[in-house]
Amino acid sequence: MLVAASVAEHRHHAQAFDLVRAVKRGGLVGCVSTHGLAEFYSVMTRAPFTPRIHPAEAGRFLEDNVLPFFELIALTAADYKAVLRSSVNAGSTGGVIFDALHLQCAQKAGCDRLYTFNLKEFLALATDSMRSKIATP
Repeated sequence: MLVAASVAEHRHHAQAFDLVRAVKRGGLVGCVSTHGLAEFYSVMTRAPFTPRIHPAEAGRFLEDNVLPFFELIALTAADYKAVLRSSVNAGSTGGVIFDALHLQCAQKAGCDRLYTFNLKEFLALATDSMRSKIATP
């Protein structure tokens, strides 16, 4: 969501940018996982955007648009253990673990809605109580 909001050429930019703007204006309460901040920085500074995104630009987007307005949700060691156990039990592989971490943060924060452009993947991982809260913008 944050990557799409920060890259004007991204195919989902308009929808994602509108959500970030709504949070900044106080129309929505926004939460982001601390892990999500690291994922954002990684993607922004390594993806083949043209022109390339400089680390300072990625940092500026976070400093100006996310950190002052979004509540940061951190997972505990117990949270990570629970996500790892459920991923192992589900036979999940690869980067799916990162989606599971975002879901855990949304549950921990008591979010009413989790917005994603990876709807199918998140729905497959979510508990019954979380499924109805997952949506695209």
